[in-house]
Amino acid sequence: MIAIDTLSQFSLFKELPETLLKQIAEISSETSVKKGGVLFREGEKADKLHFLLNGSVALRVKLTSRPDSVTVSFMSTPYQSFGWSSIVAPFHYTSSAECDEDSNLLVIPAEPFMKLLESHPEAGFTVMKRIAEIIADRLRNSRQALLKTI
Repeated sequence: MIAIDTLSQFSLFKELPETLLKQIAEISSETSVKKGGVLFREGEKADKLHFLLNGSVALRVKLTSRPDSVTVSFMSTPYQSFGWSSIVAPFHYTSSAECDEDSNLLVIPAEPFMKLLESHPEAGFTVMKRIAEIIADRLRNSRQALLKTI
């Protein structure tokens, strides 16, 4: 189980009640993924949130007009989160996530996480506002990356 102090370092969880952080920690798991490991693929059913502890992860999308994927975001700073599609309908990943180096991650299953947020509506609202900020940031990054390919 991840330490509550570590969990509180993620922007998604800053200033959440300690009781909720403890419950989130209980449903979380840590995993190590080697360089080249794929965490999820674009279009797959999204069921987990991912959080970078160390290493680096690239988020890539496929374009029908190009044979290669385009990197739309790059996680290399600890405490970044990705996989928000797991808690936003229609619950399919909008990109693929691949480790660009050996990485350690925190993984939270979406369904029990959403139940925790529903049972703590004020904190849940705060988390969902932060998810909206992440989505807006990724949309900006994706737009810039895609414009560079034209």
